[in-house]
Order: sequence, then structure tokens, then C-alpha cells
Amino acid sequence: MPEPDFAALAERMLRDYDARDPGTVFGEGLRLSVDDAWKLQAAVADLREQRGEQLVGYKIGAINPANQRSTGLSHPVWARLWSTEQHVNGAKLSKRDFANIAIEGEFAVTLGRDINPDSVTIDTFSKSIDRIFPVIELHNLMMRGEPPRGHELIANNAIHAGVVRGVGSPAPATSLSTDLVVLFDGEVVDSWPSLSWPRDILRAVVWMVGKLAADGRRIRKGETLLTGAFGPALPLGEKTHVEVVSSAFGYVEATIT
Repeated sequence: MPEPDFAALAERMLRDYDARDPGTVFGEGLRLSVDDAWKLQAAVADLREQRGEQLVGYKIGAINPANQRSTGLSHPVWARLWSTEQHVNGAKLSKRDFANIAIEGEFAVTLGRDINPDSVTIDTFSKSIDRIFPVIELHNLMMRGEPPRGHELIANNAIHAGVVRGVGSPAPATSLSTDLVVLFDGEVVDSWPSLSWPRDILRAVVWMVGKLAADGRRIRKGETLLTGAFGPALPLGEKTHVEVVSSAFGYVEATIT
């Protein structure tokens, strides 16, 4: 097979993303190897940086084996976070700015120092964290190609479309347990009664640090890392108010109309 024209594909991917119509090339039959999907994600990222967007961190997706199998992958995925898609607690957003908006409630951390990929473990990573906070991750829940769609997920920056972040709290120095609850219009739509810090919350971090290092990247002081959702992305539908609440680490909310 000839190598894809990454420059042309990236221009179209970004143009479609800006038009709130992402991934149309996959609906036309484009299929990529996993390696080429990562290359396409990187090519789109280069275009975003060229027009002035800043990389502010990374996200981990598909941390559950069931989610991986459903997309034909045997590992999680990582994607980039952009300065233009960061929203503060209480944000008021429009559904028109997304394609079939869906929500994941999860945790994010900010780094207090650079991460050395040669010696990272869950414990050493947890000691490098400045703050931990709940987030509302926003997605364009739009997958157009034929299954399995792992290549499409990767190329589409893991369908990430932004994040609403809470204030959070300093990272705990010792292990603890917390719950996490996602609510739409005051109704619980997903919940996890007992998640351990740091084991459950940071369980995919070591994998991502290694993958970023293999790509010539390191996680730096001040960057944000979304540590991975414990359940599927949930379409918001006609609902308008989203809350994500953790008894240990606070809450975040947004209105999306």
C-alpha cells in the first residue's frame, strides 16, 4: 500500500474539525495502520501549533480492556490537550460547537515537576503531582468508518473536544479512597463508589509516559494530564447541566445548551 498523504489528510481533518464535522475521510473508506494513525494525529497537531494553539498536556483514553477490544486495539490511546479547549468550572458552552457531544467524568492532574520516563512508577509519578481535580471531558462522539475503529479513534485525537476543570486539591501524600459521580440535570448517570488513590486513578499513567517517551516527548512541569475515564462517553442528548463530583477531590460543573 502507498504511504498516505499525511499533509493533505491533516489539512482536511482539521478543516472538518473546525466545521464541527470531524472525520469525514473515514466515512469515505479511509483505513490506516495504527502507526499511520499516530502519524496523522501528529500531522494535525503540527497544523494546530502552526496557527497558534498551544499544547497544554495529554489525555489517556480506552483504559478498560473492553473498550480496547471494541475498537480492535490491545492498549490504551493517548491524545493531546489544547489551550483553545480549556474551560473553567461553571463554564457555559453551546452544543452547536460540538458533533454529538458526549461526556466523560474523570480525574486530571497538573505536574509539579518534569517526569523522568526512565524511572517512572505509579508511586514516583504521584509524588510529582501538584494538584488533582475532577473534570468534565468533552467529546465529539462521531465515528464514521467500519469497525474496528481504533485507527480512527487515534487519528481523531481520541475524539477529544475539550475539558472543563475543577479547582481540586493538592495531591495526597498517602493512599485514600474516593467516589466519583457523573450527573446530568441532577440525575446520576454513572458512578464509582470506591476508587483508590493512586492505584486506580493513575493506573494507565506509566504506559502513557513510556509511549510519549518513544515518540520523543516528556511530560513537563505545569502540564495537565487526564488520567482516563472509568466508563464510556455518555451522549448528553437533551440534557444541559453536567456535574462531576468526588468526595475527596471536589466537583466541577458546566451548562451546555
